[in-house]
Amino acid sequence: MSFTTYLWEEALPIYRQISQHPFNQELKTGTLPVEKFKFYIAQDSLYLADFARALAAAGSRAGNSHDALDFFQFAQNAILVERALHLSYFKNYEIDNAGTKGPGCFAYTSYLLSVSAFESFEVAVAALLPCFWIYKKVGDDMYASQSSGNPYQSWIDAYGGEEFGHSVRKALDICDRLAEQASAGTCTKMREAYLTASRLEYIFWDDAYHLRTWPC
Repeated sequence: MSFTTYLWEEALPIYRQISQHPFNQELKTGTLPVEKFKFYIAQDSLYLADFARALAAAGSRAGNSHDALDFFQFAQNAILVERALHLSYFKNYEIDNAGTKGPGCFAYTSYLLSVSAFESFEVAVAALLPCFWIYKKVGDDMYASQSSGNPYQSWIDAYGGEEFGHSVRKALDICDRLAEQASAGTCTKMREAYLTASRLEYIFWDDAYHLRTWPC
């Protein structure tokens, strides 16, 4: 069993809750209320900006130039996606600005930035992996059972597409290779980081569905 397969099985209960969450179920059928999608897109724009910073920070600490280049490319792609949100979704859904981070977005980005800055490259890679892998799995599930006339089809196409899949496979390969060379203690920390980030993924979706902002 590869290390990433082990991680997936460890976090499978979390993924199932994400996949079955009303936000994703309604997104798949096209019945998600538009105000919830708009909230999600605005928060995702804020998330991606910091996700790119975390990827770049992790890349700067990579053990070789190949891994560093891959993570800098991941960071560039995240910036391009964030820019595309403004050029397409922000315009189409008349979103004036992204506003401020909600509790879930703030917690998630703060965690990724902290891990990328203060933990080992191996642990940072594991923490950043759920954003790749879970989005790909969710996108693939929606793509395979899509309904006609879905107003959110462009989002499904983006994450269920082959181009994104290439980046996901590359991130998985890097994580597996690092785990093969890591100590048992480092692998334990990688597992904990992956599980924590997966839980924060769930919170991000849940916040969007409930339009959750700061209580005071």
